[in-house]
Amino acid sequence: MFHIFQYQPLRIITQNSLSSMCLKLMLSRPVAFAQIWKSWFSSHSLLGKKNIILMGPPGAGKTTTGRIVGQKLGCPVIDIDDDVLETTWNMSVSEKLQDIGYEEFLEEEGKALLKFSASGSVISLSGSNPMHAAGMRHIKKNGIVVYLDVPTTVIMSRLKSKAMGRIVGLSPGISLKDILQFRKQFYKRWFDIRVFCGEDVAAEVVAEKVLDAVKRYQDSELETFISTRSNRSGRSTEEDSHKLYFSDVVIQGLALDGGLFVPERGLPKFTAEEWQGLIEATYIERAQVILERCIHPADIPASKLAEIIETAYGENFSCSKVAPVRHLAGNQFLLELFHGPTASFKDFALQLVPHLFAYCIPRSCNYLILVATSGDTGSAVLDGFSRLHDTDKQRIALVNFFPEDGVSPIQKSQMIGCQKENAWSVGVKSDFDFCQTAIKQIFTNSDFTGFLTVEYGTALAAANSINWARLLPQIVYHASAYLDLVHQGIISFGSPVDICIPTGNFGNMLAALYAKMMGIPIRKCICASNENNVLTEFIRTGVYDLRGRKLISSFSPAVDILKSSNLERYLHLIANEDGQLVTQLFNQLENQGHFQLQKDLLGKLQQDLVAGWCSDEDCLDAIHSVYSTTGYILDTHTAVAKVVADRLQDRTCPIIISSTAHYSKFAPAILRALRIAEINQNPLSQLHLLSSYSALPPIHWGLLETLKKTGNGDHQVCAADISVLMSHIETLIQNHFM
Repeated sequence: MFHIFQYQPLRIITQNSLSSMCLKLMLSRPVAFAQIWKSWFSSHSLLGKKNIILMGPPGAGKTTTGRIVGQKLGCPVIDIDDDVLETTWNMSVSEKLQDIGYEEFLEEEGKALLKFSASGSVISLSGSNPMHAAGMRHIKKNGIVVYLDVPTTVIMSRLKSKAMGRIVGLSPGISLKDILQFRKQFYKRWFDIRVFCGEDVAAEVVAEKVLDAVKRYQDSELETFISTRSNRSGRSTEEDSHKLYFSDVVIQGLALDGGLFVPERGLPKFTAEEWQGLIEATYIERAQVILERCIHPADIPASKLAEIIETAYGENFSCSKVAPVRHLAGNQFLLELFHGPTASFKDFALQLVPHLFAYCIPRSCNYLILVATSGDTGSAVLDGFSRLHDTDKQRIALVNFFPEDGVSPIQKSQMIGCQKENAWSVGVKSDFDFCQTAIKQIFTNSDFTGFLTVEYGTALAAANSINWARLLPQIVYHASAYLDLVHQGIISFGSPVDICIPTGNFGNMLAALYAKMMGIPIRKCICASNENNVLTEFIRTGVYDLRGRKLISSFSPAVDILKSSNLERYLHLIANEDGQLVTQLFNQLENQGHFQLQKDLLGKLQQDLVAGWCSDEDCLDAIHSVYSTTGYILDTHTAVAKVVADRLQDRTCPIIISSTAHYSKFAPAILRALRIAEINQNPLSQLHLLSSYSALPPIHWGLLETLKKTGNGDHQVCAADISVLMSHIETLIQNHFM
């Protein structure tokens, strides 16, 4: 077997002689001793007996990076091509490849890897090593595999000036680009850590990234979560000892003190070079790179996370680009977020979150997910959890509460039609704010939650936008939209854009602000409200005032919201994580119906946000106007954003308008906007009428199929009483889990 433990021939040093040598060096050259000790301690504490294994395509810089990493750690460096393969074969890699051919070469290379072993070293794999499963399983047992992910265009450029004889699989009928693309599946299978490398990044910088990534991998303690209402300066020893991680907050949903979870150290920052390296990437590749940096591998291993993302955004979206950006007119662009199975932006989170949740929860307990929706969340969460494996459905159930008379007819049909054996919809005789507040109160009712755990072995969890996992996928599409504009040549990287979002619960807007914090050059975020414009007034004045306000039903029901839950996370951010202040503000809102932001905080807020609102009449006029001039139909929420964008943008940079739902979901309002005099009340008939317009975009495939299959089925309806909701929850648990 081929063993490598250090560069020089192994010297036998006894413990006594080693101690004597150390003592002499410490006395004669204390500075040199300190440097050597620091280097040894750094290497030993980071690696121990583990290896750092660098993996990536040819031209990724594995060999050079490996040498620098080894030098920094003071440990052996092994290049598989030069130090193992060529030594074993007694010939060059290119000669061996020419001698035996592609397929036999992979087998021989794998056999050599199976005979190789090392400890405490930095190992640079060949570009083709990951294609041999047995060899990779062997070497991975004692190492941390670091994937140097370099954009294909950069690799192609680097390899132009190099000899190509060592690239396995290259032949007259197969291009280098095809080989690089084919190999990605193997790299994704084996890596523990991804180090994303943009163009023109020095090897020294890549080496530092590798070391930082390995340190992060080995220390999950760095990525804990706190409540927006926690008083960090006055935290008890008990609170400090009970640390919460990503998997914990996915399951728990809401903090015990009523606050919302946020990462204690904030979100990761990407360099401009890293963002530019994603310009050529697909949506799925962008999501993988971004989310890996937000979710620690101790919670979900990177390779498993990549698999989950592939499942979520692969075949479930009707558009290959997943979230395409379409030019509307002038400097306005639409970010189309409705190509998922239930036709709204909620699909981006809710095709992903169920799989994250199923992975994170312990196998010893059943879970009931509680959801409150103002429309789109209901069908999206029902659809998402219905796609879990059957074994997961047996231990995970869901109940969706929605305002019985506060959603569109098609939305209601969707929510009823999407009910499954482990997922139900319950209409509540109230508005969304009641549904959301009721769920928060149920979560913080320890007597009730404790009773469910003891009596039924069932815990409660949340899948609303108050759950941290719901926000992360939304960051991805805001970042992706900007990168698409760069890719299309509309802007160069670094040029600013504005973003306009129809806003109710503030989750989508918060995700855009997070994308900005992570390095996307967003200038202003424009908050667009309908006549329920409490949020608009708050952004303009700093006063959040619910006194005397009643919810107004509108043509854009998803933003018919007066209490914006995710605003709490943003205020916690700009208040420098002052949980005491956040607690004070939201207690005052709960008890007195209003609060006022301090002048300095309002100034910070207004650097990020501007706001406006739109009436129903203006909303319908915008739909008619845009269709008349472009042939494109906006949904009612996008129309609200379009009206506000027209009023507030200064036209000095592009503006990306979030198109949060497909117009098919709001057919009666759309038909009214298009000046249709007589509207059939049957949702399916309404969609058929809309399809006759041959407009852009076409009628949503998933929505049409759902309505065809299910029609308007049965569902439960209950009074606006928390005790009644709790009774429903207990009954559903009894029926499903017992």
